[in-house]
Amino acid sequence: MANSTMQLTSSSKDRRQPWNETPLIESAELSKRAQCRIFLKLELLQPGGSFKSRGIGNLILSYLSDPANHDKKLHFYSSSGGNAGFAAVVAARDLGCPCTVVLPTSTKPIMVEKLRSAGATEVIQHGASWYEADTFLRARFIDAPPNDPAVKNVYVPPFDHPLIWEGNSTMVEEIAAQLPPRINEKGEKIFPADVIICSVGGGGLLNGVIQGLEKYLRRHPQPEGARDIQVVAVETKGADSLAYSLQKGSHDSLQAITSQATTLGALRVSERTYSYARSPPTGITVTSVVLSDAEAARGVVTLADECRLLVELACGVNVDVAVGPRLKEAVKDLNPDSRVVVITCGGNGISPEIVAEYRHRLRFGWDEPVMGDQKED
Repeated sequence: MANSTMQLTSSSKDRRQPWNETPLIESAELSKRAQCRIFLKLELLQPGGSFKSRGIGNLILSYLSDPANHDKKLHFYSSSGGNAGFAAVVAARDLGCPCTVVLPTSTKPIMVEKLRSAGATEVIQHGASWYEADTFLRARFIDAPPNDPAVKNVYVPPFDHPLIWEGNSTMVEEIAAQLPPRINEKGEKIFPADVIICSVGGGGLLNGVIQGLEKYLRRHPQPEGARDIQVVAVETKGADSLAYSLQKGSHDSLQAITSQATTLGALRVSERTYSYARSPPTGITVTSVVLSDAEAARGVVTLADECRLLVELACGVNVDVAVGPRLKEAVKDLNPDSRVVVITCGGNGISPEIVAEYRHRLRFGWDEPVMGDQKED
């Protein structure tokens, strides 16, 4: 495993790391479409079905590794019924700890059952929205005095926590090791990717990618004149809280989520995400791109057809950027040798039936009802 991963787990040698080093594959078909080299970082293969196993797994592992908690029984609480909640349940289960999930009443029964089957200690439904479920969770389990002084209740947020960003950053060291090395004519080491494409909901993934790149560039200063590493931050219209804030010039919130890519459905990105997008670290450029739900669905269908991989709209949007005209609009001077890494972030709210529905709607009209992604993260 990469060194950064080992550093995260060195204080917990008796516990297994609750996320995997995922493969990085080059897709000949997608590269042909994009007219550059497309590499897929397969985060859908994480134990929790998405990249969230890294960040949330790191948060849970870090609490268990803290000496201050060694005499306590930890009980983890997540208010997300989507990928963050599922990742929390799976990571806590694998580390031998209980995890309770609080969901809004609008959550589909299939997700409730999926959480229970994965090992959730309890699945509670409360409130009409994620915000109401989260408020209830905090008041009932986190802020209230514990019933048992030997038990410590730990809140697991979906994205806005430094330990989550740190866990997500581990994929960058893997990417650097998995790509073919790149050395310039002077024998100097250059980061081996030109572009990294990642979707943005609340910003936990983007924060991790930028932190991982910043850490890499500190260890391996790039030669004078080297181009910035381009990070393309992708959202869907109606869940584009980062693009909205950048356009307004202030860290602001959407009025409502109207996109069907509900796992991108944060009304407001984290403060760190907005700061990174406005003023990224030296050597990194961030470009915001917004696509429609239909384009995201097209990416889902493309990935299923070309690579036999199933992902949510929140991931399909990255694929459509990579193989369509938007990548060349966002990143100038791409050529057939340019290396583009698409973070194939995964998601649990997808099935062959949903892909078939997307295919039908793309052919005959996108305004039909959709089974779609499950809940907000």
